[in-house]
Amino acid sequence: MSVWTPKRFWQAAAVTEAPGGFTVTLDGRAVKTPAKAPLVVPTRALAEAIATEWQAQDKVVDPRTMPFTRSANAAIDKVAVQFDEVAELIAAYGASDLICYRAEAPAELVARQAAGWDPLMAWAGAALGAPLVATTGVMHHPQPPESLEALARRVRGLTPFELTAAHDLVGLSGSLVIGLAALHGHATPETLWQLSRIDETWQQELWGVDEEAAAMDDQRRLAFLHAARFHALCQNNPA
Repeated sequence: MSVWTPKRFWQAAAVTEAPGGFTVTLDGRAVKTPAKAPLVVPTRALAEAIATEWQAQDKVVDPRTMPFTRSANAAIDKVAVQFDEVAELIAAYGASDLICYRAEAPAELVARQAAGWDPLMAWAGAALGAPLVATTGVMHHPQPPESLEALARRVRGLTPFELTAAHDLVGLSGSLVIGLAALHGHATPETLWQLSRIDETWQQELWGVDEEAAAMDDQRRLAFLHAARFHALCQNNPA
């Protein structure tokens, strides 16, 4: 059985203003999401990135080469529709945040985690009003309820487009604090990604690099960087 593949039918993709933001048109026809909703995004910068993806398509449309389009579709068709559920899912990471669980040994790994994660915990306390407690081992350690609520409020205060970025930033890093740090521009996305991989980097240095695992990790890294860029383009002054 052959698989239907959408083919390019337009000459020019362009950006136009629309109620609630900006949209992309193909020869004057506004693009819609897979759920047939208007593809309206909050900033011209994001709309231009999406238009560039559509304009770059050849004879056959390849969604794999359209990450900004896919993220915008997810924000409109999925996240906006299930906002409360997605926000709750992301906020739950705060109760078992990666940066709060430390190794007991060896000393070099303990020191590396402290050097990378202690500043993030300090930032969470000062900037987010959410002081957290570090522990050793993998057994669950409860965090202050007021801190978890402060983090949850931050998540609930995001727009659907911002929450879409947060979903990947948090899920890929395993840390709500790292995800929020990316949204707030606390450090570069690349730096924050490397901070989320301290344990994995240690294991690679100790046992060597598994090529298949490294390839998968690089895919996750690129997805993390894309989510950070998607969030930046959702702002009116993207970096």
